[in-house]
Amino acid sequence: MKTKILSLLFFLFMVAFTSAQDKFITKTGHVWFYSHTAIEAIEAHSHQVVAIVIPSTGSIAVGIPIMSFEFKKTLMQEHFNENYMESAKFPKATFKGIIKNPTSINTAKNGSYKTSVEGELTIHGVTKKIKADGVVVVKDGKFNVKSKFIVSPKEYNIAIESRLAGNIAENIDINVDLDF
Repeated sequence: MKTKILSLLFFLFMVAFTSAQDKFITKTGHVWFYSHTAIEAIEAHSHQVVAIVIPSTGSIAVGIPIMSFEFKKTLMQEHFNENYMESAKFPKATFKGIIKNPTSINTAKNGSYKTSVEGELTIHGVTKKIKADGVVVVKDGKFNVKSKFIVSPKEYNIAIESRLAGNIAENIDINVDLDF
């Protein structure tokens, strides 16, 4: 775990020494997840997502404080942080990866560009390789990245009590919306 945090910090440190024109940063990205079963629908949002993109290389790093996810029901939020995500022990989710076609995205020209990313997603202390499709929309020197992918709590060693297994989907939809 410490190695992964140090790797992310090193990456962010290296990014800090690139010129402002070479990177795009957001500190208010939006990530939300959705779980739907016949018994219950669960949705939570975070607007405290930090992300850095270096368009010339396609490098991307994302960090999300787990406790920043907000639920409609306070009790659900408490259970999420204490029982499932163990937020005190695993305070962040991170993604470190590469945009597969960075040269096809012209950050100087307005337009919509389909893309995909590959990298490592770390949740609950478990790191898995993932691939996700997305869209980059460039408008007036700024850009927005949207993506949607699925994660399984089981793959990230997130234990769901058997009595609540019907309340939480086996696959959770993750949505990403980042304005740079």
